[in-house]
Amino acid sequence: MGDRYTITSSSEALASRFNVDIPEAYAPNYNAAPTQILPLITQGSKGLSFFYWGQIPGWSKNKAISNKLLFADMETLSEKAITQKALLSRRCIVPADGFYGWKQVSKKGKIPYRVIFENKNIVSFAGLWEEFEDDNENIVHTFKLITSPANSSILPMSTRMPVIMTEKEENVWLNNESTEEELLETLKPYPADKMKTYSVSPKISDTSVNEPALIEPMAPADQFGNYSLFD
Repeated sequence: MGDRYTITSSSEALASRFNVDIPEAYAPNYNAAPTQILPLITQGSKGLSFFYWGQIPGWSKNKAISNKLLFADMETLSEKAITQKALLSRRCIVPADGFYGWKQVSKKGKIPYRVIFENKNIVSFAGLWEEFEDDNENIVHTFKLITSPANSSILPMSTRMPVIMTEKEENVWLNNESTEEELLETLKPYPADKMKTYSVSPKISDTSVNEPALIEPMAPADQFGNYSLFD
């Protein structure tokens, strides 16, 4: 899947949807990207927390972030000791109301699309979090998203997609008493018929751009600004 998503809902809407306290620090994000501090809810918590996605900016040293820091495949969570430990004790959900993907239309040309959900719902992505000590001995927290095989709506853009949870699945995922078997049963591909995709501005490639115009529908254009007949 692509490494961008959106959480554009108001504090009031998030509080109502997840029944948690929303800090004043929360602000809508139209271009959530790796190394940004983003909102999530950890198991057992009654409030929104803010963790880095993948890693903190100082660790990246201007190099591409490994997918291993951003994503974890649902099929292998129990096979690796590090992810199995996180599965049992460091789970979270990441509020979202859309995510971005890129459709390849030529050898070099890719068109960005936004994926939204039935009735423009607020959803959550299943995640795992980690705790680290940085170079200054400060404790920092990061998270990664759990992915599933892509459904038919997402396959033109990627073979993977985030695990998107129902409210019932969220309750199991965040429950400290859930067994490993119960947790794994919540992880599955989201139905294609409950999604909608539309083309958006290539500006989402620039992580410094974070504005409402990014989620507005736009005629299909690749990253070079060339319009395409393919949609």
